[in-house]
Amino acid sequence: MSVTDHVDLERFVAGVHKRNPGQPEYVQAVREVAEDVFDYIADKEQYHEYQILRRIAEPDRVVSFRVCWEDDNGNIRVQRGWRVQNNNAIGPYKGGLRFHPSVTESILKFLAFEQTFKNSLTGLPMGGAKGGANFNPRGKSDHEVMRFCQSFMTELYRHVGADVDVPAGDIGVGPREIGFMFGQYKRITNQFTGVLTGKALEFGGSLIRPEATGYGVVYFLQDMLERRGDTVEGKVAVVSGSGNVALHAAEKLSQLGAKVVTLSDSDGFVHDPSGIDAEKLAWVKALKSNRRGRIAEYVDRFPGATFHAGQRPWAVPCELALPCATQNELTGDDARTLVANGCIAVAEGANMPTDLDGVHVFKDERILFAPGKAANAGGVAVSGLEMSQNSARISWSEEQLRQHLIDIMRGIHERCVAYGAVPGGDGHVDYVRGANIAGFVKVADAMLAFGVV
Repeated sequence: MSVTDHVDLERFVAGVHKRNPGQPEYVQAVREVAEDVFDYIADKEQYHEYQILRRIAEPDRVVSFRVCWEDDNGNIRVQRGWRVQNNNAIGPYKGGLRFHPSVTESILKFLAFEQTFKNSLTGLPMGGAKGGANFNPRGKSDHEVMRFCQSFMTELYRHVGADVDVPAGDIGVGPREIGFMFGQYKRITNQFTGVLTGKALEFGGSLIRPEATGYGVVYFLQDMLERRGDTVEGKVAVVSGSGNVALHAAEKLSQLGAKVVTLSDSDGFVHDPSGIDAEKLAWVKALKSNRRGRIAEYVDRFPGATFHAGQRPWAVPCELALPCATQNELTGDDARTLVANGCIAVAEGANMPTDLDGVHVFKDERILFAPGKAANAGGVAVSGLEMSQNSARISWSEEQLRQHLIDIMRGIHERCVAYGAVPGGDGHVDYVRGANIAGFVKVADAMLAFGVV
């Protein structure tokens, strides 16, 4: 990047910061993309003339609303809900709903911005959005969750629809919450349409949706390694998180012959040197889904493991690292530790789990690094396939869907390679650059076709 382009980049980022005070996650996400896109569009005047990146970095709309509900003790509770519709240049808005106390407008804007590029990379006709509320389902009864979800959808239904905006699940929003919200949408509108994805099979859901994000991360990781003549087999893998994405990523890694040695939650992480095999994963799945237990309980069931309270697993020596918990969980210092301990590949299962310093470390060290917008796109890809099945009133088999997922992840990998190949002849690919530019180009060209709207 030339000195002039660097000055323009810093001026652009400063403008984003000024327009979005107190929203560090959003500014971070925009900067990460802009660092690559600015260099790519330096000699492409049309993108500058039509202010394409500036327009993508300003959401189409941010809807904020009050959510009132009654707990089991008769107390009236008040939360705040949002839907950030970032860009619909290539299709209806698409992105998850997150229910967690940490949810803020900044986090949802960064997620919607990332979702725009992620959805573009899948090759499916989906725009980018994200939403949620600062509501914590943990510790709530089913009836409390139902009342909250119904109240949330009573506000949200005005802004969503099968051809407008199709939300899905995310942290704190699983099949239970999706079912309650879909029921309320159907009740209010008297319509049975594919307005939500992640539904149960009984009312329009898709096979392999629970596995899709975690499996997709590993498929992408496998593609990166195979391009270098390598494989995941026999390698030690460190995985963070113990939710849907982490558990299915660990499951697929184990199936392919890797040894997964860690899982985590907000309390800390467990390290099992003997490997977290299929039997142990089944136990963790039951712990999390049936009892909503804590990962610390793992060491009581499997005494060979150790629990590390308040820590993250990045100091455990490994060859593969998969951050699958939450944003900014892997810092620059963590990245340097991973590299020093022999890590050769990192694939992000969560959204922006590596901070900007960590991203720069991985890029500078030229290890295989798959950003979340590419590696974890398998979930939204199968959500897009669920939308297609809903529209056509059909259901595809598990085998068909699994092959679709493999093909989509391979296509994303090929797009990243096409735009991220580093000059020099050694075959190295900057997957961050490749994902950012490939995702940008499709959205940008659609926006150019529409004119200034």
